[in-house]
Amino acid sequence: MSNLGEHFKLNLENGKSKKDCIFQGQKYRITVLTERLIRLEYSQEGIFNDNLTQLVINRNFNPPVFEVKEDDRYLQIDTKYFRLEYTKEKNFDGGKMLPLSNLRISLKETDKVWHYNHPEVRNYKGNYVSFDGTDNDRKQRNGLYSLDGFASIDDSNSMLFNESGELTEKTTKGIDTYLFMYNKDFYLALQDYFKLTGFPPLIPRYALGNWWSRDYEYTNDDINELLEDFTKKGIPLSVLLFDEAWHKTINEDNTKKKTGFTFNNDLIKEPENLLKDLHTKNIRVGLNINPIEGIGKDEENYQSVANEFGISDGKTIAFDVKNYSLLNSYFKNIINPLESKGIDFFWNDWKENDKDTKNLWLLNHYYTYDTLKDKSKRELILARNSLIASHRYPISYSGKTLVSWEILRKIPMYNQISSNIGVSFWSYDVAGNFGGVEEAELYIRSIQLATFSPILRFSASRGKYYKREPWRWDVKTLEVARDYLSLRHKLIPYLYTESYRYHKFGMPLIRPLYHSLPWTYDDVNYSNQYYLGEEIMVAPILNKKDLLMNRTVHKFFIPEGTWYDFKTGKKFPGNKGYISFYKDEDYPYFVKNGAIIPLAKDIENNNTNSPKEMEIHVFPGQNNTYNLYEDDGITSLYKEGYHLSTSIDYNYLPSNYTVIIRSIDGKNGIVPEFRDYKIKFRNTKKAEKVTAYYNDTVIETKSYVYDNDFIVELKKVPTVGQVTINCKGTNIEIDAIRVINDDIDSILSDLPINTVLKEKISVIVFSSISVKKKRIEVRKLKRYGLSKEYIKLFLKLLEYIEQI
Repeated sequence: MSNLGEHFKLNLENGKSKKDCIFQGQKYRITVLTERLIRLEYSQEGIFNDNLTQLVINRNFNPPVFEVKEDDRYLQIDTKYFRLEYTKEKNFDGGKMLPLSNLRISLKETDKVWHYNHPEVRNYKGNYVSFDGTDNDRKQRNGLYSLDGFASIDDSNSMLFNESGELTEKTTKGIDTYLFMYNKDFYLALQDYFKLTGFPPLIPRYALGNWWSRDYEYTNDDINELLEDFTKKGIPLSVLLFDEAWHKTINEDNTKKKTGFTFNNDLIKEPENLLKDLHTKNIRVGLNINPIEGIGKDEENYQSVANEFGISDGKTIAFDVKNYSLLNSYFKNIINPLESKGIDFFWNDWKENDKDTKNLWLLNHYYTYDTLKDKSKRELILARNSLIASHRYPISYSGKTLVSWEILRKIPMYNQISSNIGVSFWSYDVAGNFGGVEEAELYIRSIQLATFSPILRFSASRGKYYKREPWRWDVKTLEVARDYLSLRHKLIPYLYTESYRYHKFGMPLIRPLYHSLPWTYDDVNYSNQYYLGEEIMVAPILNKKDLLMNRTVHKFFIPEGTWYDFKTGKKFPGNKGYISFYKDEDYPYFVKNGAIIPLAKDIENNNTNSPKEMEIHVFPGQNNTYNLYEDDGITSLYKEGYHLSTSIDYNYLPSNYTVIIRSIDGKNGIVPEFRDYKIKFRNTKKAEKVTAYYNDTVIETKSYVYDNDFIVELKKVPTVGQVTINCKGTNIEIDAIRVINDDIDSILSDLPINTVLKEKISVIVFSSISVKKKRIEVRKLKRYGLSKEYIKLFLKLLEYIEQI
């Protein structure tokens, strides 16, 4: 017995299902877990498993509602979602000729029927290990989302947990399958999956900020200079992630050294002081770790491990994650001392092929569970996806990716695929890691996509020409990068709340548009759109711009309802497709009418602490409530009730609207005692009367109009209690419907064309004549000197107008 520690143990009693939900014969056992989820076991030896597995850590579900009919030969089970029909003791597999002859499970209110070994070809996939290198077409495993409305997961070959938290191979053969029959209720099925496999951990708040990493031999001076540059350029930073060069990377024989556990003192002097200084700057630190080459004699704590195993000849101690005595010593003598120095989390850089991820899974599991020993920390690891219940081990790492537009185009798809199996936290190299061509436009579009992704992490290979630092680009690129990296930190209150909803209720941060509109999956214009949390929809830009108009021509779909471009406030009536023209600094992210988006106004410490100043954006059109979640952001005390939930209610009438901010659950002392609020009523004129109360006491406000928004400011308001702001006026909502003519006029204004000629073009394009006649008139402008390339451009713009 290895004595791994109490924090590695699982409650084995949770492996047992309720007896009333189990139907068992000599060779079969069928368990109804929920109205949508059923477990199917078949064993020739009649041996069935109640152990917890790599996949399953809970089967102790409350009994669902179901009906049973059975006799000596047949079993029929009915729930709201499915009907199971089984000929007792028969093998679940009826063979290729009659697959439904022994076991038939029908999805109610459809013509869909599942049988054992069903091909499930309409499954939209859900998992992959990584896409290291240039070959990114990795094998994708099935997920839960399927157009059939059902999906199965095979747990027949998983390893089993014992009472110490160790894993052993299964010694018996048989079928152990979990079948989800959900029809159109995918998110309910996902909740069932999380109840079965464990809900995702709540990651620390700092993980939602900007990460920096590159394969570079940083010294103390280099790190200080890097942080000074971030500060001088006004760019917030949350995480410093050391690549492998934090330790020595060359062996005595001049070969490359992958494994190391000791800071290279030739580079990093007094690492404890450096890490302490970084923490005072609200920067958290991760380390690249890969034990694949074992523990060498030059490691700081080698002797402690060697003594435990009676090794006295100085030989390298081979690493074996399945040797639990060694694993215990590894954490105690190697990993925990690094944490004592101030390391916050680890980047497990273990890499295997896609066919064998067992060691990767074991490492991810034990690294994650080792953090449970310390309430001052949370479960967090950066590692390649180990496929089995990988949502329990955030954050999944893409591997080192190529610098290319092709990789950028794949990221939304991979994020969405992962959502199909409940994995939200994927981390990709912003703008790629190696190879390719450094382009300002690719760099900008990569940052923008990362801003609206679960994790934003810079990383680059060695080489002075990889420009990941924003200040190494031209002034415009720097400005755009700064704006979006700052926006990322402003979004942390929203992202953290959505991360809590993911942890608590199983709602993914990324939800593909095709989950609600399945037809968009096959439309190349719309298939990459997704929801980021409850309130924001993103239509990512993944293609290069038209150099002549200096804009990206972008098509997107607006779902039912009224939506607003978050940045401009332009209104988009829903249930239709649009074409827009985006400059480098613009990006298509939208919110629905009534949306409430809480942002941090002070972004310096927002990555680790709840903000003292908040900016809440409220969009007109309908009532809404958003529940803001906050805690200390770092420790596990939130599990003991140390958190605060604040309801933001928006009661909308066209000329009379109210925002109520009130604490509804939790404890005092979790967030700042007082807070400044800046409420931005979007697309709203100045109200004639504004009143505000804290509980029953009138409080002062400052109100004014900025652009198309009406702003109300409140200073030093207690965070516990109720704040009420009421605004009244007449016709105060601005109807800012987006018109394509505005886009065309903006393009025309920016083009380097003779001004008189621009006037002629404007008269033609914005006239009431038919598009066909407009084309004729544009071609005639050749006689006035309009070049062929510009004639072609305006003919293309007229084509877009005609489409709309």
